[in-house]
Amino acid sequence: MGLIAGIQYNIKGVILALRTPSLLMLGLIRFAVVLLLALALSGMVLYWHNDIFSMIWQMPESRWLIWLWHIVSWILTIILMAFSMLTSYLISQIFFCVFIMDYMSRITERMVLGQEAPGANTSIFGVFLYLIRQEIPRAVVPILISVALMIIGLFTPVSLAIIAVSSVVAGIFLAWDNTDLVPARRMVPFKERFEFLKKNLFFHIGFGLLFLVPWVNILFLSFAPVGATLYYIDKEKNRHDAGFNL
Repeated sequence: MGLIAGIQYNIKGVILALRTPSLLMLGLIRFAVVLLLALALSGMVLYWHNDIFSMIWQMPESRWLIWLWHIVSWILTIILMAFSMLTSYLISQIFFCVFIMDYMSRITERMVLGQEAPGANTSIFGVFLYLIRQEIPRAVVPILISVALMIIGLFTPVSLAIIAVSSVVAGIFLAWDNTDLVPARRMVPFKERFEFLKKNLFFHIGFGLLFLVPWVNILFLSFAPVGATLYYIDKEKNRHDAGFNL
């Protein structure tokens, strides 16, 4: 399962969620929270986009270069808006949506397998700490590093290339944040889960590409646990069938 499969599973998850009332409601709650934060951050980017780009390249005096300046300025603004939405996702994820994401994965697993993987056997507060502990290494830290690289890249001659690479890396870890839900709940060791990411890197690139499209990414981020859970279940089933055939 490669890059195209990643895109397909992301879309497949959205379609299933739209057809399932419980998943639809949970996804819409996530959508609303992320949308409100994204509107605020994107509005700030739009309001100050000329000032932001002026820190990298002062507006030239030549009329032809001014057109180029505006084009590049808006390209950078679109990229920054995409990152503002990813930032909105992380903020909402830590304080609220990580619970919903895990619950959406559980519902999907019950729909497909008839049962769900056991979670952390502890109090609500303990579950919160458990989910946050999983979230920090697989999404929060990698994406914060990507954002830091993006900011550093703004002050280099190859800023757009650095921003593009950082965006793809952020998309990979956002994809893994969702495909990792089931194995994390099954208490699979972190090392094995990270190996799963490395072995299926192109799938995660494809799954994460839709997270980089401004505004559209809010929809896909909201329902991503569904498609990612479907993928992990299918991957596990294929691995089991291959072992049985041997």
